[in-house]
Amino acid sequence: MDYTHLGRSGLSVSRLCLGTMNFGPETDEPDSHAIMDRAHDHGINFFDTANVYGWKQGEGITEQIIGRWFAQGGGRRERTVIATKLYGSMSDWPNDTFLSARNIRHACDASLRRLQTDHIDLYQMHHVDRRTPWEEIWEAMEVLHAQGKILYVGSSNFAGWHLAQAQEAAKARHFMGLVSEQSIYNLLNRWVELEVLPAAEHYGIGVVPWSPLMGGLLSGALRKARDGGGSRSGKGRSAELLDQHRAAVLEYEELCAELEEDPAHVGLAWLLSRPAVTAPIIGPRTTEQLDGTLRALEIELSVETLARLDEIFPAPGPNGSKPAPEAYAW
Repeated sequence: MDYTHLGRSGLSVSRLCLGTMNFGPETDEPDSHAIMDRAHDHGINFFDTANVYGWKQGEGITEQIIGRWFAQGGGRRERTVIATKLYGSMSDWPNDTFLSARNIRHACDASLRRLQTDHIDLYQMHHVDRRTPWEEIWEAMEVLHAQGKILYVGSSNFAGWHLAQAQEAAKARHFMGLVSEQSIYNLLNRWVELEVLPAAEHYGIGVVPWSPLMGGLLSGALRKARDGGGSRSGKGRSAELLDQHRAAVLEYEELCAELEEDPAHVGLAWLLSRPAVTAPIIGPRTTEQLDGTLRALEIELSVETLARLDEIFPAPGPNGSKPAPEAYAW
């Protein structure tokens, strides 16, 4: 397993991050524990979750599953960089949502109880809160840091200017600020290249892409459909996106066939080649899926292949592959 620092911090994390959103709703607890054990066997030390995962309001089902795995001992907690998030509603009461100092404090304590640990390695804001001032947010995070309850702070779903706003506010308080940003990023959705990635690079923020395969569209969706295999890409919004991008996905799968590589592995390898990317979040539902994913770490995409991928999935803006404002202006 290859490791890298999380942003400008000294924290070493694996180049793949184990996403746990399936734990509970899709994968039962014994299989979830087996996946986490297998991740450690492969050297994956970076696990991501959120207080809302499990999708039963206020229960934090996924965090509880991870907590019971930590409680088994054997160095499970010590070898894991655990990242969780707050923002989403944990009850119908008004202060159990968003990023008020009150919710930051209570949400952190609740996550610690569910995770059965005394600290969270990376505490992430699941979404930007436009109504809470940064002075309040950073003061609350500083208290948690001083208490030893959190070590680092990250964000998710922030625009580039939100990253700048957060970092400048933290700098004024002599606080480290953000070390990571979780953004949707994949070959089909490259919007973060306009401003989020440049801002992250400037401030030393590591980018952790979620939905790296666009809900399964980049994992061989058309091939699986032809073979009669089940796929999330055949349902709901994913099915609509597949119809919208069918020609590009077909060309992509043909390219992967030429390379003799699985489309899912190529999609992850492409992300690993991108600037500022620390670790894509993978969400295996079985240990077999996890085992297969490691092939992405071995693939080195040639300059020619990268150029073809840019042709199939162009960067946003008329001037493609350039950050804002050059992407759309002179």
